[in-house]
Amino acid sequence: MGLIKLFSGEEILALSLQEKIEAIGITTVIRNNNQANVLPSINNQKPIELFIQEVDYGKASPIIEEFRLSL
Repeated sequence: MGLIKLFSGEEILALSLQEKIEAIGITTVIRNNNQANVLPSINNQKPIELFIQEVDYGKASPIIEEFRLSL
C-alpha cells in the first residue's frame, strides 16, 4: 500500500483539508519541506503536501471533491 498525494499548496489550505479528512477517521501525512526555520533570510516557500493511504481514498473522495469545488 502506498500514499496518494491529495493536495499541494498553501499551508492553511492543507491544514483545512487535513482537519476534514481526519474528522472521518482517516490518518493523514503532511510533508513540509520549507527551510525557513533553518535559513530565515531566504524566502524559499515550497508547497505543503498532504497524503493519505491508497486504501482510504474511496472513503475520503467525497470530502476531497467538496474541498476542490470550494477553492
